[in-house]
Amino acid sequence: MAGQSRKWMILIATIWIQAFTGTNFDFSSYSSTMKSVLKISQGQLNYLATASDMGKVFGWSSGLALMYLPLSLVMFIAASMGLIGYGLQFLLINNIITLPYFLVFLLCLLSGCSICWFNTVCFVLCIKNFPVNRPLALSLTVSFNGVSAALYTLAANSINPSSDQLYLLLNALVPLLTSLAALPPILRQPPLSDTHSPHAARHNSVIFLTLNILAVFTGLYLLLFGSSTSDEATSRLYFGGAVVLLISPLCIPGIIYARDWFSHAFHSSLRVEGTGFILVHVDDLELHKELLTRQNSTRSLGNGEGHSLLGENDGFLYESQREKSADVNCEKFFGQDQLEMLGEEHSASVLVKRLDFWLYYVAYFCGGTIGLVYSNNLGQIAQSLGHSSRTSTLVTLYSSFSFFGRLLSATPDYIRNKFYFARTGWLTIALIPTPIAFILLASSDSVMALNIGTALIGLSSGFIFAAAVAVTSELFGPNSLSVNHNILITNIPIGSLLYGFLAALVYDANAIPLHGNTIMSNSLVCMGRQCYFLTFVWWGCISVLGLASSLMLFLRTKHAYNHFERHRISAQSIVS
Repeated sequence: MAGQSRKWMILIATIWIQAFTGTNFDFSSYSSTMKSVLKISQGQLNYLATASDMGKVFGWSSGLALMYLPLSLVMFIAASMGLIGYGLQFLLINNIITLPYFLVFLLCLLSGCSICWFNTVCFVLCIKNFPVNRPLALSLTVSFNGVSAALYTLAANSINPSSDQLYLLLNALVPLLTSLAALPPILRQPPLSDTHSPHAARHNSVIFLTLNILAVFTGLYLLLFGSSTSDEATSRLYFGGAVVLLISPLCIPGIIYARDWFSHAFHSSLRVEGTGFILVHVDDLELHKELLTRQNSTRSLGNGEGHSLLGENDGFLYESQREKSADVNCEKFFGQDQLEMLGEEHSASVLVKRLDFWLYYVAYFCGGTIGLVYSNNLGQIAQSLGHSSRTSTLVTLYSSFSFFGRLLSATPDYIRNKFYFARTGWLTIALIPTPIAFILLASSDSVMALNIGTALIGLSSGFIFAAAVAVTSELFGPNSLSVNHNILITNIPIGSLLYGFLAALVYDANAIPLHGNTIMSNSLVCMGRQCYFLTFVWWGCISVLGLASSLMLFLRTKHAYNHFERHRISAQSIVS
């Protein structure tokens, strides 16, 4: 029982780490001041944002470090990177030190790398301590990474609402303090016997559902009060409330001890097993392992017989069904190289030869990544439309809806027993709000359009960021996830560079120097709707391309998802 409690303490610590280490999401809060202090163009500012995103290119280094160093030490190395990267930027933006632009670029790169190291620590903690409920733990904790900007906005407003530089100081110190708070549970991780219980998935489902409900309340709270323009005392009260919501899961150990009594008292009236909100079933995992084992056996005999993995009769039926629907099957349009089953392991060399991977890559590149670049430009977008005072509100809005999007990424699994739909299909649906948002932003410069567009983009990109881990695992193999997902997210720095450069070209082409303004003196500033109109049009067209790519991916993979679901149901009926 003590081991179970320690396991949940690990999850709570992981939530804290994710909630306070998404420091790249508040870039827009201080970007205008950074641009003015450094006296750089919008294009050069974009390169700094890209440098932060380029940290993902070096995400593999954290995995290498974990091969030789303890998890706790890797976490503090990540905190040290952020302390140095953001700390020196704070001194720079306050004119305490002077640095050449190239060194500032490297500091942004170091700061971005620290975020990836923190993410790796969180992934390892979830995978190690929740092997049965791995997707549940990952989706929940990754969701909290989306509220970082709202939390930092509340913290900054509670100290000094007029200081943009304060964000950099908080980015440097808060992750270090969070690491110190998370250290005791990490050092006291439970033994493996307490995390590999065969009934863990069913017994833990109510607790995960409770945590998700609490997460929704946290997101709503931050949405309502995260960008409050009240006085410092009220802002401190709001920030204190957010902290209380984050530490409230500490009651979980008490729930663990009360669970046995609850299950005995209400077992006949409330039955957890078999309900629709169990995200990962043990039977599913065993079936998945069996399919993979059969796959390996089949491959040892020869290639090209993937459809026989599910038995001779089932394979024949499956092949017959595909032949009958040949005229309408997407194979007719996209070739023969389709996935036959979920979970097939793909090495990096095989991965890059798959059409399905590149469709997935383009969908992410033109969907989630473009939403991240939009968030990086929120400071200049608000300024150009004359809403500089609403920058913190927009950052909080994007952050909160990104959080809700991440939480919604688990919805397909919660409703799986009542309504099943391929996860790649949900990914396509999640991409729809992005082009709608850019059409709205291009057609109107009103505050309402800006708020709605920001919320839609945050919701869409948040869903994609969280769902991508599960999609990568299902399409290209769970054991190859760490390598394959790192290959996938190389699109983020590439997209950050290209999309940001496009936005900077349009912005600088319409910018004029403002000599009379002391804050933005000697800086090229663009004011008016024309500053981002063409950018929104281009980004909207690009997001449509991502939507089309995602739709093609869904058409190519839906048969594999349906096939897996049919056999999952068959296996459950046999067991019952």
